[in-house]
Amino acid sequence: MNLFDPRARRAALRAAVMACAVVTTGSCADDDRLGPPSDLVPGTPEQAAASTASGIMFASFALKPAQLTTVHTGIVGPSSPSQLRDYLSQVRARGGRVLVRLAPDGQVKNADGTFNLTKYKAALDRYRNIDFAAYIADGTMVGHFVLDEPQFPSRWGGTVIPQATVEAAARHSKQLWPTLPTIVNAPAQWLAASTVTYTHLDAGWAMFRAGAGSSPTRWAANQVSKAQSKGLGLFAGLNVLDGGDGSSGFRGNYPQKWAMSALELRTYGSALLAQSYVCGFGMWEYRPAYYDRADIRSAMADLSAKARSHARTSCRQ
Repeated sequence: MNLFDPRARRAALRAAVMACAVVTTGSCADDDRLGPPSDLVPGTPEQAAASTASGIMFASFALKPAQLTTVHTGIVGPSSPSQLRDYLSQVRARGGRVLVRLAPDGQVKNADGTFNLTKYKAALDRYRNIDFAAYIADGTMVGHFVLDEPQFPSRWGGTVIPQATVEAAARHSKQLWPTLPTIVNAPAQWLAASTVTYTHLDAGWAMFRAGAGSSPTRWAANQVSKAQSKGLGLFAGLNVLDGGDGSSGFRGNYPQKWAMSALELRTYGSALLAQSYVCGFGMWEYRPAYYDRADIRSAMADLSAKARSHARTSCRQ
């Protein structure tokens, strides 16, 4: 996710990954790589076991439970009815936490790509008879990632998903799991722009990228203010693969996009984590060629320490 890039992000990312895979069809040219991986051995983040939950989770998209560590303490990711309990058990065994997506885009769209609330409810209903209450109660499952970028028409067949529909989607989640926080990947200012009263949606998402504001500190404070104005919590994070200012020299997943440098990670991430109102931290997304760099590992370890010492803020305000 440039998470807030209004292009067809997922399709482009999928194509880029397929094109760059080192398989029988070939590999990418050096100038198309995210970063210089020639001296890197692809692997997982730091190999220690994840710590028990303290502070807020420091998570990434595309991590697997086995990759949870003392630095990378959480996952933002999908599951399926047949795998959910085993998945949650693996996360718990590593002392980790997860923000779970239960209704992927492909299951909730009409043929023209627009959102279908009836299909969304049916997708959630597949989990109706699966008992995972213990994982909610002990904090392993920190929330339900209800929808991704409803504010971008390019994601949803050229039509924005209205804030009222986001609230309706969260309402169905709450009918099934009343104590599970509902979190949408949408900025607080967009959620606050509506007159909707959010009764069932618990939190928005402040995903920072270079250029999102004149100052990351002021931007983060504004996101908090907008969330508070609607009684919402606020998840936060960084678009590390496509949200840089170009100073890293590492190409992102889109033309003219750049991965963040270690300095950017520290600067932007520290501004977000300085907000005690933030209830979780998630980055788009794990890629060995980027995460395995020594400078990036060091910066992420520093940010993870800030997340670990952060006030343990609830996403339900």
